[in-house]
Amino acid sequence: MNTLNQNALFKLSYGLYVLTAREGDKDNGCIINVAPQLTDTPLQMLVSVNKQNYTHGMIARTGLFNVSLLTEHTPLHIIQHFGFQSGKDVNKFENSLTDMRSSNGLRYVPRYTNAYLSGKVNQMVDLGTHTLFIAEVTESVLLNNDPSLTYEYYHQHIKPKPAAMAEPTGDGKTRWVCQTCGYVYEGDEMPDDFICPWCKHGKADFIKITE
Repeated sequence: MNTLNQNALFKLSYGLYVLTAREGDKDNGCIINVAPQLTDTPLQMLVSVNKQNYTHGMIARTGLFNVSLLTEHTPLHIIQHFGFQSGKDVNKFENSLTDMRSSNGLRYVPRYTNAYLSGKVNQMVDLGTHTLFIAEVTESVLLNNDPSLTYEYYHQHIKPKPAAMAEPTGDGKTRWVCQTCGYVYEGDEMPDDFICPWCKHGKADFIKITE
């Protein structure tokens, strides 16, 4: 029997989410900062996902996904772990951050999460670089009443500031700081094809800091 909690639906109307999917015996997930839009009749959830994201392909093929809303108590290492993109060869649930699954069999993230929604895709709209998944809401669960984590709060209170990440060390090295997740790359030059190991973004999202 599906569970639909109205307070969970309210919680999921804004914030930063962990988007999770499953294909075969493999689970994957990543963070998205595009708020799911909800429609009342019928109760549907609209989520836009980058096609380069491996989780995108899993959702397109299976038609199922969950979104778990993070809270303001989320530490940086959780943001870094899931990242803003998921890679094909990365198992985000290796050594199991959670074994909790919703009624559709997909993992959700209970720690640092205040609610989750499950979706069953009934329409996909091609947006070029992204796909808009229009899904029936099959389950919505409120886990706690902690304040939701917004992208603004993440930038102000959780994301490392570039200057703080690259304070002078006396070694004379040049540092490149990822503006998405705060990862620091050391070196005078960054390869054009460099991909951030935390958030999977490319060189264009790094800023150069020279001591």
